[in-house]
Amino acid sequence: MRQRWDDLFFLHWEYSTVAIQARLPAGLTVDTFEGKAHLGVVGFRMNAVRPVGLPALPWLSYFNELNVRTYVRDAGGEPGVWFFSLDCDRYPAVAIARWGFGLPYEHAAMSFGPNLAQTCRRQGQTETARYAWSATDAPRTATPGSLEFHLTERYSFFSYKNGRLVRGQVHHSPYELSPAATTSWSNLPLRWDGFNVGERAPELAHCCQGVSVEAFSLTPAHA
Repeated sequence: MRQRWDDLFFLHWEYSTVAIQARLPAGLTVDTFEGKAHLGVVGFRMNAVRPVGLPALPWLSYFNELNVRTYVRDAGGEPGVWFFSLDCDRYPAVAIARWGFGLPYEHAAMSFGPNLAQTCRRQGQTETARYAWSATDAPRTATPGSLEFHLTERYSFFSYKNGRLVRGQVHHSPYELSPAATTSWSNLPLRWDGFNVGERAPELAHCCQGVSVEAFSLTPAHA
């Protein structure tokens, strides 16, 4: 598939390695940085989503997403992302992703803008998560070996489909990241997924204008 991820923000909290590991399926291990595990809330606009060789469709190929994720390795050492939830405001996309990729997509009411701002209210919830951010420095690619690289330059995700651990791969140019100032942020998606970070603000906040993405078919993971 082909798609664009635009106007991304990345918020990260340090969290208990033991607590995250307890939520992972067999075959995956928390991937820490200097002994610390992290939870991420990542929001963005999905644009021009379509199969290879086909055009993007009005409405259906354009939607908002908000992900709760952590960082893992499979039994073969392959690094990747494990999603605890993926909120999306296009129900057909939710259904296709659940069926086709085994990902825990949730239908949500979402909006984007004005400017760099996003809201999300998951179906069945009464509160709305609100985010607003701005870049505080020029964008640059993350340095290999840095925490920013560890948290963002991930080109595999894992999921369970038909009773087995599988891996999906994506390809895009490295993110051009800027540190971000958040005038509004929320821990609601973490709480919806059963994680308690108290009232702590995210330890790290970054943003990116966007990247063009290729997504590939699922393959068996090392379990």
